[in-house]
Amino acid sequence: MKLNLTIQPRFRLNFSSLVWVLLTLMGIAFVVAMIRYIFGIGAISDLSYSYPWGFWISFDLFTGVVISSGGFLMAGTVYILGIKEFQPLLRPSVLTAFLGYIMVAVALLVDLGHPERIWYMMIHWNHTSVLLEIGICVMSYLTVLAIEFAPVVFEGLKWERWAHLIHKFIMPFVILGVVLSTLHQSSLGSLLLIQPAKLHPLWWTPILPILFFVSAISVGLAMIILESSLSSRYFQRGLETHLLEKLAKAIPVVLGIYLLLKFGELAVAGELGYLFTSGTMSILFWVEILIGVVIPIIWFSFKKNRASPNALLAGAITILLGMILNRFDVSWFAVKHPDPMFYLPTFMSNVKYMPTLPEISVSLGIFSAGILAFGLLAKYFPVFENEDEAHH
Repeated sequence: MKLNLTIQPRFRLNFSSLVWVLLTLMGIAFVVAMIRYIFGIGAISDLSYSYPWGFWISFDLFTGVVISSGGFLMAGTVYILGIKEFQPLLRPSVLTAFLGYIMVAVALLVDLGHPERIWYMMIHWNHTSVLLEIGICVMSYLTVLAIEFAPVVFEGLKWERWAHLIHKFIMPFVILGVVLSTLHQSSLGSLLLIQPAKLHPLWWTPILPILFFVSAISVGLAMIILESSLSSRYFQRGLETHLLEKLAKAIPVVLGIYLLLKFGELAVAGELGYLFTSGTMSILFWVEILIGVVIPIIWFSFKKNRASPNALLAGAITILLGMILNRFDVSWFAVKHPDPMFYLPTFMSNVKYMPTLPEISVSLGIFSAGILAFGLLAKYFPVFENEDEAHH
């Protein structure tokens, strides 16, 4: 009789290809971040006194905040407006927003010159700074999102009493969350009002806060469609097409308001001439408007596109690409930077800025961590409710 002495491994890392890619990007980002913390931000970044804002601010902050706007839209729709049919979309939208704001906070810890002082704003208030209001709002809203998502975690852990307790007192937090989101989504536009001489006239306007808020609504609707579409494919679950169709129906209205505000302000300011005489800036403007506004308005005006899962996904991606370009334009591409040679020593001057590979890798790693966290939470906790459970 022959004994089988083969030792079977107790644990295998049986990850999918996507998970391995995400883990690799996260590992690279972690190494780069450690280099940044040990040797300083200049070791991995091309930022300078002339270019204090670059890829991180445009992608991590301005883009990260706006793509997280679906959370307050769904919470306000379900709890405040009482439209309970959208409840199946609520939890994944809140989770997307929660992870989005966490990613923004983590990115800031890499971007700030002294990340260990990020909490100083709470004890050294500058009452005239828009950044103070944004910082307080983002920090407070992150807390609200944690409270809104907590019942999902408690239900997954079978702590039903705690989940029920939070549900019982959730309304004040939802109202606070909507108010905070309205404030800081618009205040990101207010942040740019200080640079009328630096931001190109096609983007600088005193109604920037309003434009930021209206565009955030359209991006929030698009993100809900994107998240639902991708999660339905990855987790092989049903897609709430009839609900997404109703959201898509509102998109042409929101984008139409944005378009009227944008071109109306240019007309009132007498700056329509810049539309065709600004070279690269004119091209960027029209690409942003056509991809992010005009094409989605036309696309979602047809019922067949709103009722098709593939068409819904394509339209949502189009909006996101256009509006993300808008955030890059107002915070980076359309901003004129002075020549530092006039006020800095030659060895400190850096007139041109291009994002370095380490900068990009940090952002990709943080984004990958968000995707992986969403997948894990959705797999092990009741993030997705079917309609019967939601109405119950």
